[in-house]
Amino acid sequence: MKRLSILGSTGSIGKSTLSIVEQFPQRYSVAALACGRNVDEAFAQAVRWHPKIVSMASEELAGELTARLRQTGVSEIHVVYGSEGTVACSTLPEADFVVSAIVGVAGLEATHAAILAGKPVGLANKECMVAAGEILTQAARRRNVPILPIDSEHNAVHQCMRVGAHSEVKTIWLTASGGPFRQAPLEQFESITPEQALKHPTWVMGRRITVDSATLLNKGLEVIEACRLFDVQPSQVRVTVHPQSTVHSLVEYVDGSILAQISVTDMRLPILYALAYPERPASSLTFDLATLRHLDFEEPDFARFPCLRLAFEAAEKGGAHCIALNAADEVAVEAFLERRIPFMGIPRTIEKVLASTPEAHPATIAEVLAADRETRQMARALLA
Repeated sequence: MKRLSILGSTGSIGKSTLSIVEQFPQRYSVAALACGRNVDEAFAQAVRWHPKIVSMASEELAGELTARLRQTGVSEIHVVYGSEGTVACSTLPEADFVVSAIVGVAGLEATHAAILAGKPVGLANKECMVAAGEILTQAARRRNVPILPIDSEHNAVHQCMRVGAHSEVKTIWLTASGGPFRQAPLEQFESITPEQALKHPTWVMGRRITVDSATLLNKGLEVIEACRLFDVQPSQVRVTVHPQSTVHSLVEYVDGSILAQISVTDMRLPILYALAYPERPASSLTFDLATLRHLDFEEPDFARFPCLRLAFEAAEKGGAHCIALNAADEVAVEAFLERRIPFMGIPRTIEKVLASTPEAHPATIAEVLAADRETRQMARALLA
């Protein structure tokens, strides 16, 4: 029985993880839940799964959850709050595996703490790896702790790389759907609305990641994540636009062989892969090959998607530039969704911030978080 600590349990990845637990009760149980601000969902999850510990975003929310649990006769669950509470969930001695699914850098400290505590991590938070990938991977190597990617693209790469030696890998190919504007005329990009950007053709996701998929910045973050997760250079990572979203990624080996991972577009499959690794338990998540009529692949257009170009440039510089890329994008996307800047204002903001970012390589999580805060202040000042 593998006991799970789920960071971000009320989000889509967290809920999908809990559905896997429900499907495989003989394999998995819930030890800890970090729930953020959603008290109603946290209460329902706590009553359903009876974890040892639940963390909320604030003391007030923790108090509210505690009171509701006691009213229903549940008193054995320890309710904590804040970043310390999330770290308590990720380092709980009873937990055998940590699912890191808190959006943004908010989950960085807890993810790092889990690795330092020797916990295997299923990573669904690309921002952690973008902002502090060097620190996280070095800590994981020192403690011989696996970081197993849950993002569908990196999970696919992980599967493809199991059949060859690292030295035999020539190129990692990350697939991108191209988002809703893959074929839109470039002259229309300035007038793209938030409503249009939030209509992803394939996946149902959160607001920021959906906009990032429309600008292809999401794919740029994945390029950086791939470099850190798989210890390759940016020149070894390529992006190909694949509208069908059937091939989740490919790995090209030095002998010319290209291996692709194909599956249903359901996040439960990469979650199950990470939880069960190195096993492959049988599941109902099967793919119907009869639906595979054709596969299209095309080069991304950097003129249409300048965020992808900026991400490759940040990947080459590393360190503070990767932190700045992620932080500036989050601020710019928020401004776009609030209609304070146009769609193409997102890459313009990121480019200005990157141009003002000094070359530096933070060595601690505290330094990473400080650089993140400084970049956000810079981005907000530019937008103001």
